[in-house]
Amino acid sequence: MSEFIDSNHTDITGNSGYEIADFAEIPGTPCPCGTARRAFSDIEDFPATVHVTEISVDAQKHYHKTLTETYFFLECGDDAKMELDDEIIPVHPGMSIMIRPGTRHRALGEMKVLIMVLPKFDPADEWFD
Repeated sequence: MSEFIDSNHTDITGNSGYEIADFAEIPGTPCPCGTARRAFSDIEDFPATVHVTEISVDAQKHYHKTLTETYFFLECGDDAKMELDDEIIPVHPGMSIMIRPGTRHRALGEMKVLIMVLPKFDPADEWFD
């Protein structure tokens, strides 16, 4: 039996027990941090979105009023850091940070992160001071 997967992520074989995301096939979208590839936004019974984001050195400090983001650091340089409110936290691959609504944040340095966003990502919930 062969499987066919569309360019976004959804299994189109009729099997409703799982969904597949191939981030290499998801187009990148500019965001305050760099470029995000967002999966599962159209899956009604999944309460989150999953992003692979390539962070640029000029990430903008921002916050969300309703979204909680959990960053898992896949790749980053030795000098990579996160600014969380007014605190600077060194980060490294394998580390994770959960960022609650209202926390001003940005990445410092280039890195690649997996981000779990709950509830589903909403671009209208990106705020800048």
